[in-house]
Amino acid sequence: MTEKWSSRLFDMLNVILLSIFALLCIIPFFHVFAMSTATVKDQMSGNFILWPKTWDFTSYIYIFDTGVFFQSFRNSVFITVTGTAVNMILTTFLAFALSRRKFSGRRWIMLMIIFTMMFGGGLIPTYLVVKATGLINSLWAMIIPGAVSAFNVIIIREFFEGIDEGIIESAVIDGCSDWGIFWRIVLPLSTASLATFTLFYAVGNWNQYFSAVIYINKPTLWPLQVLLRQVVSVGQSDMFNLNDSDRPLPPAVSIQMATVILTALPIVILYPFLQKYFVKGVTLGAVKG
Repeated sequence: MTEKWSSRLFDMLNVILLSIFALLCIIPFFHVFAMSTATVKDQMSGNFILWPKTWDFTSYIYIFDTGVFFQSFRNSVFITVTGTAVNMILTTFLAFALSRRKFSGRRWIMLMIIFTMMFGGGLIPTYLVVKATGLINSLWAMIIPGAVSAFNVIIIREFFEGIDEGIIESAVIDGCSDWGIFWRIVLPLSTASLATFTLFYAVGNWNQYFSAVIYINKPTLWPLQVLLRQVVSVGQSDMFNLNDSDRPLPPAVSIQMATVILTALPIVILYPFLQKYFVKGVTLGAVKG
């Protein structure tokens, strides 16, 4: 009986602590939303946290009408979709080749891949390479330089090597080529794991910021993260007014907070449906007893 009550008490404390932690994470987000919809009078008074006295969606209407946000949104979608496709194609091809035991040069290639995880060329040489290839002021500058993650290649390679060799040998006996083994056996057996890495690549591409700041000088090519930085950090809340200089600006704080909400909203909406892949990614490659 004592053990039963202690277990219930432990569960209750866990629920309370996790609920408090969840509120600490959620309340700031709702506060930002409230600030984006509050009037100037409510913002100046500061008498609310989650519920302003008067709701005002002028900042959202203004952002949507100017079209600057949707331009950056299209850039982020292109980077995310195209970049993730390039990432997964190159990563899976390389991991599969390195997982084949009959590939004689795989040991040296793996050493070179591991070497890149410990030593890098640095920012300036990387910038010179990107500039020499003509990728400056191109969305491809945020896709090609980081097209393959060495860590992901190693993990996926280990997963491919864990596939029963007997299945692959049976396919070889039946006359299946390496290409057929990859498409008909390896990929179908690795769907869940590859979905996890696809999600990781997609989130990383959506949050592209530093590469855009370094390689992109044209505001029309900025992804959402750079637009958010310009609006919030630099304070260029009037940049949405590029095409209509006579149009009055909503409060700067409202525009900044609305930009934060609109930038984070796609990931917030998708995360509950993709949460299981995040959990799987934490345990993928771990030692299981």
